[in-house]
Amino acid sequence: MSPETPMSYERPESLERALALRAAPGAVLAGGTDLYALTVRRELSGPVLDLTACAALRGIVCGPDGLRIGAATSWTAIAEARLPDACAGLQAAARLVGSRQIQNRGTIGGNLCNASPAADGAPPLLTLDAEVELASVRGARRLALSDFLRGPRQTALAADELMTAVILPSAALAGRGTFVKLGARAHLVISIAMAAVRLEVANSCHEHIAQHLLQRVGLSHADLYQVNGPVNLSRLGAIVDLVDRPR
Repeated sequence: MSPETPMSYERPESLERALALRAAPGAVLAGGTDLYALTVRRELSGPVLDLTACAALRGIVCGPDGLRIGAATSWTAIAEARLPDACAGLQAAARLVGSRQIQNRGTIGGNLCNASPAADGAPPLLTLDAEVELASVRGARRLALSDFLRGPRQTALAADELMTAVILPSAALAGRGTFVKLGARAHLVISIAMAAVRLEVANSCHEHIAQHLLQRVGLSHADLYQVNGPVNLSRLGAIVDLVDRPR
């Protein structure tokens, strides 16, 4: 850290104060599990905006329009919440993000804003037609997650914006979801490939694949393999086995 860039640290308790501080350049710390790992020095340089005291950015609320997940909600909170079956894939991913310690600290918003091609949260959220809420002192806006993620380590987040929430629309909360990942070992591993599915059921038959997404590390999120529409019966058995697999 150079003498010209003095270290400063802010931990606001209100969203209004956080947005005011975000108007100036600096690093954002939500859980720190990515920020510290990406820092090559022993200390963080420049201003640091710590969001861990901002209660408005945490929690899961169910409303008439769907689920609202605060961007600073931890993976542990998501894994342990009572959510619709459509979110089973998201909760499975939450239980596979690093170790228990990482799940306690890491946040859904940090996972998406870092836009790692190995981000476990992205595939199941895309099957849920997730939107992200972005805010700054200039106002707030919402984007489809598929538009927010522009490539490896690339997002549509403006320099003065914070992600404040992830929105799961009620229309996407039908059916059941699941998630699997491939890594070099069973646990505590960065994903090589991930797959997420949300399957809608009607009249006791698996009639529709709402979303089927396969993500491979090194591809942009726009390159995800995606299927929507009627089920191909030749592939139905494998899909049903994936969705019905015990978690």
